[in-house]
Amino acid sequence: MYVLTRCFMRKVSAVPHTEMLRNLLLLLLCQLSTYMPADAGKVCGRPPLSDEMDPAGFQRVYEVGAEVFLSCKPGHTPSKGSRRVICTASGKWTNPTLKCEPKWCSVPERLQHGDVEVTDIKFRSIINYTCHDGYVQHGANMSECLADGTWSEPPPFCEAVTCGLPEIPKHGKIIYSKPFQGNTTVFGDGVTYECMPPFALLGNVRGSCTASGNWTEMPECHLVTCPVPPRLDNGFISFAIMKEHGYKERVKYGCNIDYILDGPTEIECEKTGKWSSLPVCRAPCRIGITRGRIFYDGRKIWIEDLKPNKILHGERLAVYCKNEEKNCGYPVPMQCVDGTAAIPECFQEPSGIQYNLYSKKLPSEIKMCT
Repeated sequence: MYVLTRCFMRKVSAVPHTEMLRNLLLLLLCQLSTYMPADAGKVCGRPPLSDEMDPAGFQRVYEVGAEVFLSCKPGHTPSKGSRRVICTASGKWTNPTLKCEPKWCSVPERLQHGDVEVTDIKFRSIINYTCHDGYVQHGANMSECLADGTWSEPPPFCEAVTCGLPEIPKHGKIIYSKPFQGNTTVFGDGVTYECMPPFALLGNVRGSCTASGNWTEMPECHLVTCPVPPRLDNGFISFAIMKEHGYKERVKYGCNIDYILDGPTEIECEKTGKWSSLPVCRAPCRIGITRGRIFYDGRKIWIEDLKPNKILHGERLAVYCKNEEKNCGYPVPMQCVDGTAAIPECFQEPSGIQYNLYSKKLPSEIKMCT
């Protein structure tokens, strides 16, 4: 009879019944040992994964010594560390070092006549597009950063709102700010309104195509007249008829001899129905001294040689004063202002004797102060 013991067969002679039972039990234990692992509790489950790692394709159980390679989810890319982990004899995986980061999309293009709202440009980030007032948006309002690093939608196009041609006011005209073609204008286009004299503009001088697709309110041209031009003291109106004048009409003025025109040479009929500011004719001045030297028109002369004894409005001359302490003379300027030329307080007009007999001692003749 053959029995299986310690996983091999041996021939035995007849044995007692008790020994036969012992041999059968040994045979069963040997057969069980061929099907059971050395340590049935030491296996590994699924490897540990971070939220950015791909969980697909893994088994539920791994034997000791098994190797697996980790990978990143779509939309992520490895940044550092090893992909390999190993099931150890303790039933645990080696510590994973793989790090996954989201993929990045390109920086969005600037939107002409619009805005791009960007908080981030990595995987699953969303950007929003809006067009400025006066522009119509054609295309997507938003775009998402996809797993392959591209944007889901191209940038939209912002098209300007269009208007028709502006209305021309009666008795007026319009001047466009830039050339255009056809019968269509676009948002932001502008015009300047003008009226034909004697009509004046009542309203906005400038007009524009608005975001609503309409032009701003058109002004009106209304008839304006001004009364007969006013007369000018010590002056005259040249080449003008004494009558009412229309808007923008002008009248020219002049002054009498020796009078200086102070102000514009012309006045204009304004849209208010009134004339613009009238000029003034400024009077000449007589020099109020009879004896002494003066400096005028680049020359040093005696006052009696100033003929006629006057200077025009705005002109200057100088008289001479004396510094008693230093016994020297110095010039002091004076100016004609509309008929008045104030004599400096330091000037002392010499007496007839001083002037005729001792003129060399006058302030104008002694050494000049430094």
